[in-house]
Amino acid sequence: MATKRIISQEKSILEKDNHIGSSPAASEKSNIAPAVPASVIFKLLAFTFGMIVIPIGSYYVTVDNLFSGNSTYAGALAAIMANVVLIGYILVAMAEDQSDREEEKRKEGKKDK
Repeated sequence: MATKRIISQEKSILEKDNHIGSSPAASEKSNIAPAVPASVIFKLLAFTFGMIVIPIGSYYVTVDNLFSGNSTYAGALAAIMANVVLIGYILVAMAEDQSDREEEKRKEGKKDK
């Protein structure tokens, strides 16, 4: 035998849950700050540009001027320059990570005092 539901006592879907899915509740402010700082994006774009321009530019500048048409040496120099750009990016990223850690330690030190 079926039971009769009392609709007037039930809550609607909007009354039941003010937090639907992964969206924040209506009373909470959503965080719209970018996940990655702008300075990091600019560094990445600069090194991406350098990774394209420096090896290709070094090849075309040196193939006729420095190596007298020997494309093997010019290609090897271009590969070396690509590695120099890559190592530079790694060093900049490591330095930035260390500065972030030092800044966090300074903030923790100020909180303790």
